[in-house]
Amino acid sequence: MISRRAFISRVASVLVCVGLLGIWEVAALILNTDSFPTALEAIRAVPSILGDKESLFNILASLRRMAIGFGAAVAVSIPLGLMMGRSSGVASFFNPLLMVTYPVPKAALMPIIMLWLGVGDTAKMLVIFLGVSLPVIYHSFQGAKAVEEKMLWSAAAMGLSAAQRMIRIVLPAALPEILTGCRTGLVLALITMITSEMIARQSGAGNILFNALDMGQYDTVYAMIIIVGAMGIGLDAAFERMRARLVRWSDPGFEIPLSFS
Repeated sequence: MISRRAFISRVASVLVCVGLLGIWEVAALILNTDSFPTALEAIRAVPSILGDKESLFNILASLRRMAIGFGAAVAVSIPLGLMMGRSSGVASFFNPLLMVTYPVPKAALMPIIMLWLGVGDTAKMLVIFLGVSLPVIYHSFQGAKAVEEKMLWSAAAMGLSAAQRMIRIVLPAALPEILTGCRTGLVLALITMITSEMIARQSGAGNILFNALDMGQYDTVYAMIIIVGAMGIGLDAAFERMRARLVRWSDPGFEIPLSFS
């Protein structure tokens, strides 16, 4: 059973989507140009894309690259962000590098990475890795920095080592902030995935989209945009459900028995 508020929110989301599709349909009929198909034409092209084995293989290849790049970024960025949050020396060492790379669009690095690694999967996954890393590092850093010193002092007095304090105190306390960074990184992973595939065009959802644009198959172009948008919505919704379960302990009224044994 879902709550009344959640039900109203879902209905509102559906109505907004229907409204946007209606505006799209009317605008396309008014403009009446080949480069802007109607919403119905784009939606009709979706089953043919998903039903084509080669197109489906390309989309799955994109998701595989995204999963590897995202997973590697999370595995590296969370420990680094936590260490930066608890050690001024580590933060001082990495901050200048992060400040230099943060404003650079990661897709702009794709040509350089292609010179080093070619146009294969490794180059695309590296771009995804770079796009995801910075928000995860930043939020992990902020989460670790906000941990109360009294909690760490108490844990140290109970005999926990520095590594144990990081795992059993800092990581759980920073987890809500960390997951916020991961959620942002998930969106950026999807964006950098599509962008990298449009630049290094061998396979993937971005390759389908750009090839359709080259051939003037505008219904396929807009259908791919719908598919990518649906992928983003689905991944974000799944991640949000996982996040709610992982940090349910932070809800008021939920008590966790403290034990350092």
